[in-house]
Amino acid sequence: MDSAHYFSADPATPERRRRISLTLAGREVEVETANGIFSPEGLDKGTAAMLHTVPDPPPSGRFLDIGAGWGPLALTLGLRSPAAQVTAVEVNDRAARLCRDNAAALGVENLTVARPEDVPDSARFDLVWSNPPIRIGKEALHALLLQWLPRLAPGGRAYLVVQKNLGADSLLPWLAAALEERHPGEFTAIRHATEKGFRILRVDRA
Repeated sequence: MDSAHYFSADPATPERRRRISLTLAGREVEVETANGIFSPEGLDKGTAAMLHTVPDPPPSGRFLDIGAGWGPLALTLGLRSPAAQVTAVEVNDRAARLCRDNAAALGVENLTVARPEDVPDSARFDLVWSNPPIRIGKEALHALLLQWLPRLAPGGRAYLVVQKNLGADSLLPWLAAALEERHPGEFTAIRHATEKGFRILRVDRA
């Protein structure tokens, strides 16, 4: 399928948009997706599992979605917490445009879509939600997580969803050890939930 390289900055195939209906944040919405991005058919199973198991976000704060795609997690954060500031990070320019357009269409004015390099190094986040791009490879995935999880503010929390058969159970101890090595005593990482073959991992900053 042509979404296999959804983590490419510029998909090679001509863009073909489509409208889909689904439920986000407890309401029926219409969004646009397209080829050349992750899960163009709708809500992928991992994101659905995560949304089913994580608690509602706080009413306000600074929130981050790592690898936003067309926007299901970021849009949910924005819809549920209109007083929050939501940043959706995405390297795929096509997916970023879709996320931005979907936010505008749904009236989610508190959502900003950005490339990773456009997020200031000083930015800190109270809540992180992510369905990280596992298929970029272990080394790149590890670098991605160690780039963004230390951006949690003191008292901040992150939720990540990872498919069990794609290494979730080995990722968790690695993540706990890597964060402890770099930031002793500051982070804890645990399994928050299991849902239909997916692990939802939770990382807290003291």
